[in-house]
Amino acid sequence: MQDGPQPRPDGAASTAGPATPVVGLGASAGGLKALSALLQAFPVGHGVALIVLQHQSPRRSSVLGELLQPHTGYHVLAAAHGQPVLADHLYVAEPGTTVVVSQGRLSVERVPARQADAHPIDALFRSLASDLAEHAAGVVLSGMGQDGVEGLRAILDRGGVAAAQSPETAGFDSMPRCAAAIGRGIRVGAPAQLPGLVLTALADRRAAKSASIVPPSAAPAAVADTRDIDALGAVIEQVLRATGRDFSQYKTSTLRRRIERRMAIHAMTSLADYARLITASRQEAELLFKELLIGVTAFFRDEALWRFLSESALPERLQRRTDASRPLRAWVVGCSTGEEAYTLAMTLQEAIDRCRGKPAPKVQVFATDLSDDAIQAARRGIYTEAQMQPVSAARRERFFVPEGSGWRVCKPLRDTVLFARHDVITDPPFLRLDILCCRNLLIYFRSSLQQQVLPLFQHVIHDDGLLVLGMSETVGRFDRHFAPLDAKLRVFLRGPAERASRTLAFPLKTQSQAAAPAEEFTVPAPPDDDSPSLQILADRLMLEAFAPPAVLVNAEGDILYVSGRTGRYLEPAAGKANWNVQVMARDGLRDAMQAALHQARTGQAPTETSQVVVAPDVGTVELSVRPIRRPGRPDLVLIVFREATSDAPKAAAARRAGGRADDPRLAQALQELQDLREEMRSSQEELQAANEELQSTNEELQSANEELTTSKEEMQAMNEELQTVNAELMSKLEDLALAQSDLKNLLNSTQIATLFLDGEFNVRRFTEQAKRIINLRDSDIGRPLTDLTTTLEYAALHDDIAAVLRTLEFRESAVRTVDGRWFSVRIMPYRTQDNVIDGAVITFVDITTAKGRVARLREATGTAPN
Repeated sequence: MQDGPQPRPDGAASTAGPATPVVGLGASAGGLKALSALLQAFPVGHGVALIVLQHQSPRRSSVLGELLQPHTGYHVLAAAHGQPVLADHLYVAEPGTTVVVSQGRLSVERVPARQADAHPIDALFRSLASDLAEHAAGVVLSGMGQDGVEGLRAILDRGGVAAAQSPETAGFDSMPRCAAAIGRGIRVGAPAQLPGLVLTALADRRAAKSASIVPPSAAPAAVADTRDIDALGAVIEQVLRATGRDFSQYKTSTLRRRIERRMAIHAMTSLADYARLITASRQEAELLFKELLIGVTAFFRDEALWRFLSESALPERLQRRTDASRPLRAWVVGCSTGEEAYTLAMTLQEAIDRCRGKPAPKVQVFATDLSDDAIQAARRGIYTEAQMQPVSAARRERFFVPEGSGWRVCKPLRDTVLFARHDVITDPPFLRLDILCCRNLLIYFRSSLQQQVLPLFQHVIHDDGLLVLGMSETVGRFDRHFAPLDAKLRVFLRGPAERASRTLAFPLKTQSQAAAPAEEFTVPAPPDDDSPSLQILADRLMLEAFAPPAVLVNAEGDILYVSGRTGRYLEPAAGKANWNVQVMARDGLRDAMQAALHQARTGQAPTETSQVVVAPDVGTVELSVRPIRRPGRPDLVLIVFREATSDAPKAAAARRAGGRADDPRLAQALQELQDLREEMRSSQEELQAANEELQSTNEELQSANEELTTSKEEMQAMNEELQTVNAELMSKLEDLALAQSDLKNLLNSTQIATLFLDGEFNVRRFTEQAKRIINLRDSDIGRPLTDLTTTLEYAALHDDIAAVLRTLEFRESAVRTVDGRWFSVRIMPYRTQDNVIDGAVITFVDITTAKGRVARLREATGTAPN
């Protein structure tokens, strides 16, 4: 690879101005093979400049330019800051740098190691779009991730040419597949086909307009100050103003990583600088909004989940459906480009097929996302061959039709799915759902936001409906409302809830829900005053005037409805609001109430049980507890408080003791019962504290799992770097092996015996001819020269070698062998590429024939030898 700009073969060396196209080539893991094939097919002489940028680790040097030079006729140069972009030249970006084009020159900046996960290909493509408009071209080759996609969109917006390697020919198809999914104007082909596609398109854009951009003044950097909360809040506020979407409840680590990508593009050094930029630019706020939307999806992702839904969970629920006229409704939250929504629609159709003999309900799938671009792609329903790989041949034949090089969703399946832009946090939800699919969305939310979304899901799903979450997600503290149908696959069953056609709602919190969002318990509303039913009015007045105070509670004791004035028997407990009747009961009533609720909850109580209780603050109260059994729905308990006469306690005690009210054994039993109740209450408090600790630990583990999911993505990027390094090393090894073979053949072809020694006079290498002079074998490499026997009559050989290494001057001598042959022995220092002396090289040239001729000539002339 050359070190500076070189003239073109014809002598011209014009910079890439408005009339000179520039093609950016972006690749990642496995991209070396694709780059080589593309450059071999890229003809020279079209006045095009090429810039190659490959994802590589900034902690090592690259030999990419040297590897590409044999495959192209372009002049290969290392990209340098301020370098003019010349036609018919190829510029290779060094690892750890961002390269952009500004006013016909390269702007190269070093990227810190912590910023290695930025999108340098996007930055290059955007600069080409801004600087060259119609004369810019971008090509995305093999690699992982989505780098280059936004840059291609920018090039297309400015009228340039965008192309991508066909995913089926790529070693890693993620980048080409995401680029091909852009759809509009993207050119897709094998690496050898792309040069023709790009040059043909550029030929139609000769009349170009040029626009310049201001070169970045500082190197891009990651968000350095993690404590700069104000700047981060200002960025989120600007996104809210520009798009109406609030990201303040998203996890800070996710927000920072996405903001860092935008900072890398603008060469920002601090989050405060970026906050000022986004405040002044609404367009930047909109671009950041798109960056914050992480669209990752695929057909039948986690195949075991969809098999379970299709073969087990959904058919069982379809068999229990009694109303065939009611449509089967589903909602996919965060659908991205639609693969998961269509997967659910196919799964529902397959589940209906398994329920033979039952009327097939109509299927309605609502799929929503915040991204307009993703929704548009989902509505088109066209997917590439790489995207369709998880779809079986049978499903393709039933649900898809071929279109060009890809597949389109068939009309019957497409009609079952409705796509819409929707914010699950602020927009009204879809109601009366049989299944809700929200996979890998909650992992980006903070815990407080998750606790707002899950009650919403519980509200919109039918009883016995399904909630499907991602493999790293769980319902957390809402396990009372979502029972795990398959905990490993994250499929939950929505439990029944109390509903009324006309209700008044108020928030209640149980003690076990102190940290959870308020749950709405419903209370029947009274009829209007002008109701025509006199019976309803009379019944209400009778209840208010003569009915005893009562409360309706669930099996755990949480109050659902209050009738009459219960202040004499119940009072709010100190601390956080707790509407559990066992906590609110006054002293003296609490133990009796706990025992009665326990009997009602375990089914030991008959239709109704009553007992008379004497409480110090209340007096004599007759406590009646009536269980309310409801098949298929949670049991309730009605607790009624009645005033009792003064002799009622004695009579009740006598009845329980068989007439022996003063029996000492009865008094002892009652005392033991009281002690047991105290112990049980203490145990309940300890268990509750332990339960809260376990819930907190579960949340921490969930957060750790989410962080591991993020780390997995980063490890995937690291693997991509290793793939790139491995490809370069393999190519370099092949070149070295070829060079070694060439050198060996060269030395052997000269018929000159050559011996290489290291600095310690040990044998390093030798040619075949050297074996005839010195007794050498392949196993002698590394042995001292003094250990070897030779046919030379050259006792001063070792001293001459030492003198050469000391003086660095070569020596040449004519030496005779024991068998009468003569050799010209030449000793020279061995120099490395760094001009370091590291041994000696000895050559032996056979001069026996020349010596013989000289001797005969002397005999003929009578000249005495020297």
